[in-house]
Amino acid sequence: MKKAVLLLIALTVLFPLVANGGADKSAAKGKEEMSVIWWGSQNRHDRTIKAIELYMEKNPNVEATYEFAGWTDYWTKTTTMAAGGMLPDVMQQDYARLAEWVDKGLMLDLEPYVADKTIDFTNVVESAIAGGRIDGDLYAVNLGMNSECFVLDVDAFEKAGIPLPPQNWTWEDFESIARELHAKLGIYGMGDGLLGDQNWKTIYLSNGEFAYNKAGTDVGYTDQSLFVKYCEMVIKMQKDGVVPSRDEELAKYGISIETKGMVQKEAAMEYFWSNQLTALASAAGEGRRFYMTHKPRLTKNGPAANYLKPSMFFSISAKSENPKRAADFINYFTNDLDVNKILEAERGVPISSAIRDGIKDQMGPAQLESFNYIDRVAKDNSPLPNPDPVGHSDIMNNVFTPQFLDPMCYGVITPKEAVATLTAEAKKILAKNK
Repeated sequence: MKKAVLLLIALTVLFPLVANGGADKSAAKGKEEMSVIWWGSQNRHDRTIKAIELYMEKNPNVEATYEFAGWTDYWTKTTTMAAGGMLPDVMQQDYARLAEWVDKGLMLDLEPYVADKTIDFTNVVESAIAGGRIDGDLYAVNLGMNSECFVLDVDAFEKAGIPLPPQNWTWEDFESIARELHAKLGIYGMGDGLLGDQNWKTIYLSNGEFAYNKAGTDVGYTDQSLFVKYCEMVIKMQKDGVVPSRDEELAKYGISIETKGMVQKEAAMEYFWSNQLTALASAAGEGRRFYMTHKPRLTKNGPAANYLKPSMFFSISAKSENPKRAADFINYFTNDLDVNKILEAERGVPISSAIRDGIKDQMGPAQLESFNYIDRVAKDNSPLPNPDPVGHSDIMNNVFTPQFLDPMCYGVITPKEAVATLTAEAKKILAKNK
């Protein structure tokens, strides 16, 4: 008996459920049960909870439980859940990780629910769906179109007397502008995030390549010097106080959107995904003016460093006990106008043309800027790369941060040594996929 009680306590600590003010699933006697989990900012949490509550109002026979977390904690939590066979019915998924979860047999094929119109794609083009396919089968439904961006504080640029850059600006242009903003305003020219793995990928994307090859068996580049040069630029900017140090990223700016330098008026530019602008504007408060532009590229006339990406997905657990209901919930997010008026494109530009048309009139400046930005990227982008291969999580957890990022930022190794290590160790992990 004592062991059973201890086990129950342990499970409660590992898997706390938040639903209807903390109601337990057992309270849903006689109702269909459904569980949902997602990551995001507080803004997303609030909107999604309201969306779930509305779904239960429209479907009074359903009792939904839910959990949410920040990005890092989310993957720790869901990995633990998956190991114990306890994944919720509906799981928010990421394009970079989808293939790995499918490869492990954790995600359900959604094709039968598309075929019977439980998930209705009548107003959705195939290009908006394709990112959720693995080997032709659909495992995830896109929750919004998205692209990386640099968000610019319009007021800061005007105060410094610096024009907003064109969308085909280069990294040389970026460094010059960031240094000038820092010199004139006494704040960071750019916030945190310049040395994240996305820039490893898009440095090579703007060279017509990618961090990984299409087969996922090797890196996708041969010239390490392109990334070395980039890292040298960022490290020099850190040392000169133009951008935050690694310590500041970890202790302050990298915690959440609410702590970002731009929100605190301590940075004039910030790296984001386009779907995050709504949360950024909410955290920053009324009266702030933001403009989104393409990430810098290697050369003005070279390939774009941007691609259109599914912002995130909803997938269904392969062990879901109620997959039909889970599919209906995904369809609700895709096609229900009422819920999309609550969500306000916070996860990205809606994939349904009917929903886009239906919510435009209520969009605020941040949402309209996101819509306009995606329109600009749609006309100037590189092809969507393949999802990150099996082994990507291993590379991120065991190579990128401990062997590349931290040693380089703290001066233990040079950028050249760091990139060589990252490349060599990534090759070893990816070779297991051959």
